[in-house]
Amino acid sequence: MHNAKFIIHNAKFIIRTRDTFFGVWGLSLVETGVAVERAVRAPRPAIMTKGLRKVYAIGAERVIALDCVDLRVPKGQICCLLGTSGSGKSTLLNMLAGLEKPTRGSIVIHGKRVDRLSERQLAIFRQINFGFVFQSYNLLPTLTAVENVALPLAFKGVGKSKREKQAVDILKSVGLGDRLDHKPTQMSGGQQQRVGIARAFVAKPNVVFADEPTGNLDTKTTMEVMERMVSMTKARGKTLLIVTHDMEIAGFADRIVHIRDGNIDGDQALNDK
Repeated sequence: MHNAKFIIHNAKFIIRTRDTFFGVWGLSLVETGVAVERAVRAPRPAIMTKGLRKVYAIGAERVIALDCVDLRVPKGQICCLLGTSGSGKSTLLNMLAGLEKPTRGSIVIHGKRVDRLSERQLAIFRQINFGFVFQSYNLLPTLTAVENVALPLAFKGVGKSKREKQAVDILKSVGLGDRLDHKPTQMSGGQQQRVGIARAFVAKPNVVFADEPTGNLDTKTTMEVMERMVSMTKARGKTLLIVTHDMEIAGFADRIVHIRDGNIDGDQALNDK
């Protein structure tokens, strides 16, 4: 293997071999082997953006909503985008979820460049990979809890009896076994949001996006809903991205990314998690 040259992509070292093996940091053969193995085995992030920028044209003005955002979210992490109204946090969520196209930059979700997908490809990708929890619940008023939760499975072509069984099972897991046949108007706000959480997770998405998920709830119900959502995320090993302006909600995350004026203004790991 004399004079062989190995370049390991996505790692910050290069291995060159002559009479002995050393990396650019002066690694021994054993140390180099360990470094190579770690680089090869390093898990792909669930979410990654590079140089993400979004500019809106409003009349003659150009409004910069996001300005060169670099973000990396590992698989299985509960990450919170925290910022005030107008900070750019919801725009960032929309970019990541494929609901809007960036002006510039790249978005990679589970290895796929979502910013390059067509609308049809995006719809299919979202159906397979994403779940959503909305502030206003977004339940269909004419459908029961079971029928609302089963909708994502229907879109994936799951048979009626199978999807309804899965919907019943997950509704029971969020404490709504006695509300299966209730319609949204027959449930409290907290119950409706638990239906929303069940719907977000029922199709086993890789990433769940929660946009101000407790904005319409009182304090006690907010804590209950957040505990349910976090518990479900961890039990299923999923990635959860929460958008909020509320520091108390952010405290449920593993990590808080502070958004201000379209930029990442801070990145804080919650070590007690």
